[in-house]
Amino acid sequence: MRIVFMGTPDFATGILSAIVEEGVHEVCAVVTATDKQAGRGMHVQYSSVKQYALSKNLPILQPEKLKDADFVAKLKCLHADMFVVVAFRMLPEVVWSIPPKGTCNLHASLLPQYRGAAPINWAIINGETITGVTTFIINSEIDKGKIIFKQEVEISPQDTAGTLHDKLLEEGKMLMLKTLCEIEKGTAVLHVQPETNEKLAPKIYKEDCLINFSWTAKQVYDFVRGMSPYPAAHLFYLDDKNEPKMMKIFECTYQEEKVNIAPGIMQSDDKNILSVSCTNGYVFIKNLQLVGKRRMNIMDFLRGNKGFNGKKCLNANCL
Repeated sequence: MRIVFMGTPDFATGILSAIVEEGVHEVCAVVTATDKQAGRGMHVQYSSVKQYALSKNLPILQPEKLKDADFVAKLKCLHADMFVVVAFRMLPEVVWSIPPKGTCNLHASLLPQYRGAAPINWAIINGETITGVTTFIINSEIDKGKIIFKQEVEISPQDTAGTLHDKLLEEGKMLMLKTLCEIEKGTAVLHVQPETNEKLAPKIYKEDCLINFSWTAKQVYDFVRGMSPYPAAHLFYLDDKNEPKMMKIFECTYQEEKVNIAPGIMQSDDKNILSVSCTNGYVFIKNLQLVGKRRMNIMDFLRGNKGFNGKKCLNANCL
């Protein structure tokens, strides 16, 4: 089959590389996000998918608007049998309806659960033990098209969004190749998604990353795992100048026990322990980063940062 691939981040690159390396289908073009300027020097940064496409000499399209007439015309001229979409923008009907075999999407959850932009993060944040990947045919509703295949993936108690991303990518590669094979043979069976009380996975914004220590210790632990390594859960405290300072938390452990102090109080021995009280226990910070500083483990951090014992974490109303 002739395929147009659409995607942007590393997860999409992994699926694209699997299709290219299998060598069964022809990727006639890649559609990805426009280039961005970032960093102090405002250097142009290519998406992960674009970098891979350049390395394989694949034609690249980077439309600013997906309904642009010129972009749509170029897609039609490619005469692709199918579009494959992984971690990309919502497509308008004028695009997803072009190929005769439809537009296939790989989603990092077991649909209909965790529809939305951040399924990997939210599955861990909500304490799930099972998630997976799903292939489906795109229609006019977000992540609600007919399902082709699903594959379950276990979430371990130690998984972070980063480690789960890698697990799902490996399963996603195999599932996508299986899906394309069945579609090409004309033997793919489509299943209507069941109507259920689904859990959603909306996009995560910076203001969503603040830890609420009024949660249980387990909830805080899952929240930190689900945000690690990106976008990273954080807390705020007042520094020696009485100014709010952000601390990103990448790794922690927790302990449930009776707590005699208010939630959000730091306790430290200034050596290797920095804990924060929750409603039913404590979380123990193991890996963190202050703004403008490097990421470090707790022992290295406390070696150069003292005086945290008794500090109170700020809530959203105090910022």
